[in-house]
Amino acid sequence: MREKIEKILKSIRLRLRSDGGDIELIDVDERSGIVKVKLTGACRSCSMSSATMKYYVEDEIKKNIPEIKKIESI
Repeated sequence: MREKIEKILKSIRLRLRSDGGDIELIDVDERSGIVKVKLTGACRSCSMSSATMKYYVEDEIKKNIPEIKKIESI
């Protein structure tokens, strides 16, 4: 599952990097369906980071991997 998530994050990174940010995969708990990620660069302090997480990162991952229940930003 980690490889699938990394593949999705690869495409997400392209867009985040165009705005000076990035995203790092921290942990995948396959049993609970929780993925932990960390926004970095400009995304870390951006006022829109919550919306980016909810409506872009979380939606993309859940759409492609239905077993994922929650994305946590740390």
